[in-house]
Amino acid sequence: MLKADLHVHTCYSRDCLVSPGQVIEACVKRGLDCIAVTDHNEIKGALVLQEKAPFKVIVGEEIHTDRGEVIGYFLKDRIKPGMSPLRTVEEIKEQGGLVCIPHPFDRLRRSRLHPDAFKEIEGYIDIIEVFNARNIYAEDNERAREYAAVSGAMVSVGTDAHWPWEIGRSYMDIPVFEGAGSFTEAMQSVSPVFTGSLRKSGLLVHVGTKTLKLLGRRGAY
Repeated sequence: MLKADLHVHTCYSRDCLVSPGQVIEACVKRGLDCIAVTDHNEIKGALVLQEKAPFKVIVGEEIHTDRGEVIGYFLKDRIKPGMSPLRTVEEIKEQGGLVCIPHPFDRLRRSRLHPDAFKEIEGYIDIIEVFNARNIYAEDNERAREYAAVSGAMVSVGTDAHWPWEIGRSYMDIPVFEGAGSFTEAMQSVSPVFTGSLRKSGLLVHVGTKTLKLLGRRGAY
């Protein structure tokens, strides 16, 4: 089994300062075998890490649609932000990627996918993030887990890390895989019941992230 954190940011996100080298160091320290790098509206960091990391790296992107965020996994090209959720997930599928909805019921997160958009793209959704370590309320993660169980979607766990110490605090165990098709089989085998670690990040991580946003930082590269 692989220890996987499926929602990690790097300095290619405008609200994160973590370099690819720091990501590698943190992952090795935590004993992670796999991460999904999901920078905001960018895949450059994922491509850099895929080339340099001594563990599996899924090229992902957390895309800002005009009605909230959607994650694409196994992308080959960057998907531009600001499109409709429907067009965004269509582009993910055109690349042979998988659609994941991050923090779908986080009541405090303005970037969550709008409920109407959620319904509109239901047929395209492959994965529901059922544990986001940055969610303040445990009930919001639980609601995501309940939704995934009813809908039959695969489940994922992610720290949504924007700081090195967040990476790998939470993870899920998944079977070894090669490529998107094999990943789907692996994830189906551990959905909706999975093993791993579910540790929340706490309130302080949000302070630093929001500060970077307020300062108007636009990434290190």
